[in-house]
Amino acid sequence: MIEQGRPITILMADDDADDRMLAEEALQESRLANNLYCVTDGEELMDFLHHRGEYADPSKSPRPGLILLDLNMPRKDGREALKEIKADPSLRRIPVVILTTSQAEEDIYRTYDLGANSFITKPVTFAGLVEIMRGIGKYWIEIVELPHNGSSPQKPAPQSGGSEAA
Repeated sequence: MIEQGRPITILMADDDADDRMLAEEALQESRLANNLYCVTDGEELMDFLHHRGEYADPSKSPRPGLILLDLNMPRKDGREALKEIKADPSLRRIPVVILTTSQAEEDIYRTYDLGANSFITKPVTFAGLVEIMRGIGKYWIEIVELPHNGSSPQKPAPQSGGSEAA
């Protein structure tokens, strides 16, 4: 059994309600201590990340420590959203794991070129999804060191010293 790591906020962007529900159940089954938020397309994802519209209240749309991103969604697909996230200095450090049904080599290359941190093809079984979530948890939550909530480090205070004019 995996020991619980530090809890992080996971934001999942997927238009398939069944996939979102199964991912939530798989996270619970894998015994990972995390907060999962879900959105249904790339537009909603960007609204969540920028606290716009229904996500204007930051307490209801906290900055994620990890994004699980489907590629094929309505309005704005995962490729477009990934490109926007990685181009935005305030968001680009948030790890993005592509979790999609696509196995197309072109999608794999393109998403890595756009800055994806991992590419995972969704398994067909719930047991497979639980194993994937365990793997994601083991790696992204327990093994790697991430910037605090994916944000930029605070600038150090200027050092005082040296001579000052009288």
